[in-house]
Amino acid sequence: MTVRDLIDRALRHAARTLGGKADVVARGPGRVNLIGEHTDYNSGLALPFAIGQATVVAVRERTDDLVIVCSDQFREPVRLRLDQIHPGQVPGWAAYPLGALWGLLGAGVPRDRWRGFEASFVSDVPSGAGLSSSAAIECALLVALDDLWGLGLDSAALAAAGQRGENDVAGAPTGVLDQTAVLNGRREHAVLVDARSGDVELVPLRLACAGLALAVVDTGVSHAHSTGGYAARRASCERAASQLGVTSLRELGVEDLAAASGPLRAEDARRVRHVVGENARVLETVDALSVGDLDRVGGLMTASHMSLRDDFEVSCPELDLAVEASLAAGALGARMTGGGFGGSAIALVREADLEAVETAVRSAFDRRGFGPPRVFSVQPEDGAAVVIPADSR
Repeated sequence: MTVRDLIDRALRHAARTLGGKADVVARGPGRVNLIGEHTDYNSGLALPFAIGQATVVAVRERTDDLVIVCSDQFREPVRLRLDQIHPGQVPGWAAYPLGALWGLLGAGVPRDRWRGFEASFVSDVPSGAGLSSSAAIECALLVALDDLWGLGLDSAALAAAGQRGENDVAGAPTGVLDQTAVLNGRREHAVLVDARSGDVELVPLRLACAGLALAVVDTGVSHAHSTGGYAARRASCERAASQLGVTSLRELGVEDLAAASGPLRAEDARRVRHVVGENARVLETVDALSVGDLDRVGGLMTASHMSLRDDFEVSCPELDLAVEASLAAGALGARMTGGGFGGSAIALVREADLEAVETAVRSAFDRRGFGPPRVFSVQPEDGAAVVIPADSR
């Protein structure tokens, strides 16, 4: 679906459900993480990029203190007064957009700048697939409100607001990677994110020019960051850092792993080994991209998956099968992407091999008795932005 299609859908949905013309319309894309998983909350490195699949929100100001959010994926709108938007008080999916609103407090936006509004969301980012559908919602609304209210916030402040809302209101203990990628994406580029310094660097990722694409295999196994083992993995990393006397695992290099493993219990040592190795793989990937060595990039992706599977233990049989089938069909590399426990795998594939990889993955899932996966290709696209600004009214 094109951006224009999504915008038209959002405007029609807003007119139908909210009964009025939008003041501002904004787009927040999903994201794929090329490499660098479970590193962001360890002050580490990651290399995500924004994708074409996106959420579009149409927002209209109100003259009272009521906020109404609705989505084409949910039947009933959620209505709350501004003074009701607090952790523990926002129901269901609305915790993501209204959590982002609440997160603006931490960005220095006082409540007296808030105004009631109506927001209508439409999206073609698969939910629960590890493609940051939640960050797409958050960032679409944040850039819309930044424009509507004239806040003048930079991408770092908006990303922090989205993360804060997801942590405190939605209850998902995530890092800031997803929001940073969604807000800073650029076509034909990946985004090198340094979670320790907050630095963001665009890295050329011209897959199409090299005759390549990234195939996404949505396994259909839904995950949720606020449940499952995500919080346990984060706690394990924090426990290990404390025992090793470091502020975060970013302070450790590959050369430190042998000595670091001694005082740790075996499970925590495996978690540390993944994080430290993954940071190194991100830097190697950036180096390989700088010289156009995409075969090497593929190998690093596959090594990342093995580490996530064996050391961090966040994969699942469907993700492992997607990786194995993609590699067997000729992919240069493959790995799970996102927090794990379900969601999607990605495969670096020659465009000429896309159909063969899709066929191989579907056949493998059928033989194992798994539900049919959704397979599609993505390229790096632009990040979140206002598409119909408030001053165009």
